[in-house]
Amino acid sequence: MKTIYILRHAKSSWEFPFLSDEERPLIDKGIKRTRRISKYLTEKKIRIDLILSSHAVRAYDTAKIVAAALDYPIGKIQISKTIYHSNEENLIDQFYEISDEIKSVMLVGHNPALTGFVNRYLDQKIDWLPTSGLVSISFDTEKWANLYQAKYHPDFIITPSNLKKKD
Repeated sequence: MKTIYILRHAKSSWEFPFLSDEERPLIDKGIKRTRRISKYLTEKKIRIDLILSSHAVRAYDTAKIVAAALDYPIGKIQISKTIYHSNEENLIDQFYEISDEIKSVMLVGHNPALTGFVNRYLDQKIDWLPTSGLVSISFDTEKWANLYQAKYHPDFIITPSNLKKKD
């Protein structure tokens, strides 16, 4: 069994017009929402074997928040420039090079690619994966190279607002 956790980056700032899109930082609200998601993961005792993140500041900083909560070494977060400019068709390519010893991967990235990707596996499609939104999908395979052919099932969709309602 392989599990992919798809996490959209936290809410980021538009206050710095001199920064490129890739350099936009997180805002406090985004940090708080991502901590809420991280708390959910720790309460459910979810372990992540590998975190892949877009190189954009807002995605990498989101990945660091989750990594810290899960005791995942921040230095082992793998950065991929491909995720930033990706689409749902080629996001899955991120997984083919992963060692089959790895059971669970978290991909931290951006819309619209993430929404398109998760909708391939959801019975009830979503309009838009919100910032700090998380989707878990499990695949019935022992090899990452077999994801396309593997049977799958969505495990959960969690958003910060869903969790706030449960608090």
